[in-house]
Amino acid sequence: MQAMNRERPDELPDAEMEDEEESLPLPAPAADLTEATPGALKHGIEVIAGFARHLPGKPGVYRMFDRAGEVLYVGKAKNLKNRVTAYARGMAHTNAVARMIAETANMEFVTTGTEAEALLLESNLIKQLRPRYNVLLRDDKSFPYILLSGDHEAPQIAKHRGSRQRKGDYFGPFASVWAVTRTIDALQKAFLLRSCTDSFYENRTRPCLLFQIKRCSGPCTREISIPDYQGLASQARDFLSGRSSTVKQTLSARMQEAAEELEFEKAARYRDRLAALSAVQAGQDINTQGVEEADVFAIDEQAGQFCVEIFFFRNHQNWGNRALFPRADKSLTPAEVLASVVSQFYDDKPPPRLVLLSHPVEEIELIAQALSTRANRKVEVTAPKRGEKYDLVAHAQKNAREALSRKLADNAGQQSLLAALGAAFGMEKPPRRVEVYDNSHIMGTNAVGGMIVAGKDGFMKSHYRTFNISTDTIAGDDFGMMREVLQRRFARLAKEAGPNPTTSTDSPPPGGEELEVGGVPLGEGLPGGTPPIPLQAAREDEADDSAFPSRPDLVIVDGGKGQFEAARKIMAELGGSDVPLVAIAKGADRNAMRETFFMTGREPFKLPPRDPALYFIQRLRDEAHRFAIGTHRAKRKRDTMTNPLDEIPGIGPSRKRALLLHFGTVKAIQRAKLDDLMRTPGVNAATAKAVHEFFHDA
Repeated sequence: MQAMNRERPDELPDAEMEDEEESLPLPAPAADLTEATPGALKHGIEVIAGFARHLPGKPGVYRMFDRAGEVLYVGKAKNLKNRVTAYARGMAHTNAVARMIAETANMEFVTTGTEAEALLLESNLIKQLRPRYNVLLRDDKSFPYILLSGDHEAPQIAKHRGSRQRKGDYFGPFASVWAVTRTIDALQKAFLLRSCTDSFYENRTRPCLLFQIKRCSGPCTREISIPDYQGLASQARDFLSGRSSTVKQTLSARMQEAAEELEFEKAARYRDRLAALSAVQAGQDINTQGVEEADVFAIDEQAGQFCVEIFFFRNHQNWGNRALFPRADKSLTPAEVLASVVSQFYDDKPPPRLVLLSHPVEEIELIAQALSTRANRKVEVTAPKRGEKYDLVAHAQKNAREALSRKLADNAGQQSLLAALGAAFGMEKPPRRVEVYDNSHIMGTNAVGGMIVAGKDGFMKSHYRTFNISTDTIAGDDFGMMREVLQRRFARLAKEAGPNPTTSTDSPPPGGEELEVGGVPLGEGLPGGTPPIPLQAAREDEADDSAFPSRPDLVIVDGGKGQFEAARKIMAELGGSDVPLVAIAKGADRNAMRETFFMTGREPFKLPPRDPALYFIQRLRDEAHRFAIGTHRAKRKRDTMTNPLDEIPGIGPSRKRALLLHFGTVKAIQRAKLDDLMRTPGVNAATAKAVHEFFHDA
């Protein structure tokens, strides 16, 4: 893989270009798009054309940047030169593509050995950079797995999320934590595996409650021998790996053997374990006989919105389903969105042996090749037309349709609340992004500020932010804390906005003069029957409502007139005076429904007690309070558990343990004399001196 990072070349490509072309991908909508004026469009084409001349005809990935250095789009190509040349020819099929070209100020390229490698790199970069014009997965939560550890004599069974750094066997993905919890609960009944941490295990002197209720075999106190326990773990591993029938046959034979020997209690235990295993399999909504391991992707489109429903099947069992709502341009077809989702979905998780799709996609063989490369084994990707696999896809598509219908209904209700909120505060149109701020502290200590965000999709938790209040703010000064939080927030907004990267200083050509690229006027047909860039595309602004803005349309602060004035001054200083600001003061005796609102240009007012907007505001305020106080408690807990010895250079775990064992407490260490510290076993003179100087200097 070879990187090619170039600054913008000054020279343009020759008018005569290669005839071989690749169709351009249609990007997703951009947030806060500006008009692609003819001057800006010409400038963007010139930038792209300057890069196209020097590109090799190899597969690779390209990135398009605006003037602020933000990534606009990430794409892959079988032939980089042909793909970028197509942009330089002005092959803009939609206004969104025209705007993207107009915003482009720089490009970067990475060549790869194969197109499959380019596809893998593209999906990785899209998830990392989240370019505004790409199809983006909105659900960034990792999927849960079951971990059967392999770094301990007595393997632990546990839920797991995130990177797989711990040695062991991972089984999944599961669609939800609830599905993992239910499965682990049944497996504990069946195989009596421990779920405790290693530190808890090492410090046990008698069995815990799980042993008493027959959820654990008690390896910590040798209620079961380690070899026998490892045998149970091996059975659980076989069951989760798909060899469930073998495990059940073994348990059934042992139950029969125990019954014949009149060991009825032992036979009953085997019976209960068999029942637990049956519960794991019978508790699924759908089970398959012909499909052992597969992920099923089905997409539905309604009102320009997309929903991708994913079902996970492992060991002939349904391990749940998850609905994803990707951000995509309305001009894209369901097959194009589905292909992008599948490519990105396996960026951080291993693909199964079979991937079933509801729609045939153009690059289905390329996707299969890329997934096979990632998994180091063959992965089949297909869109079935009949049989059991088709039934699975049809069931998933039905769920996608129902999930999208529910989502649209919820959005309609949320939009009505936003409309009521805008009307209550005299706004011309409903706010798309509402930011609510609250602070939390105890007598000024561990002070934090919290910002929650709401939009048409409800609470946008990926946009929540916390602010650690600096120690310079006077303890207990709520006005100063609110001032600091808003100052940092709007200063960042002002920095991110900067000069408009897509605003061109070029004026439209006088007298109707047409702009030309490569000798071909814009608005006319291009060589090879290429569709023209319509000039009206440069003058239409199709800012899509689905793009969530980064700048608030309404700011709400929890507090009275003092907080309002502090927030108003900061917002005015940092260019936020155009954003409506509302402060909420709690009613008498802090009773709900009696809140007083402060706004610029209006006397303090109240809303009718049964106004839907009032209920919505209370939900927003309560969420902000929950988020702020939760962050404060987490910070306070971290500070409480912080040991001053950790701040002393040269004090590691062993010397810290030696000091605590010798003196008992940190306060005793702090009061100790240098001679006493030097007599501590395991502590040398240099360390003792460092500890003494640290506490005395403090």
